[in-house]
Amino acid sequence: MANHKSALKRIRSSASKRLRNRYAAKTTRTYVRRLRATTDKTQAEELLKTVISMVDKLAKKSIIHKKKADNNKSKLAKYVATLS
Repeated sequence: MANHKSALKRIRSSASKRLRNRYAAKTTRTYVRRLRATTDKTQAEELLKTVISMVDKLAKKSIIHKKKADNNKSKLAKYVATLS
């Protein structure tokens, strides 16, 4: 158990941040799955903009690593480019 008042506050704040980060990451993964399931190119291009924005936000907040974000964006862009 924590011995200091500040440690108790840190436990509370880190728990709420963890939930917020999990929600953001899970929502982004859902959008990625939705994009990969899309076969219409115009719809995929619109969804790609949204997904790239979400992935960039995760990287900016250090929820995921910047290189992982770049790899994901590259793979998704390549997928959308192959659609006809």
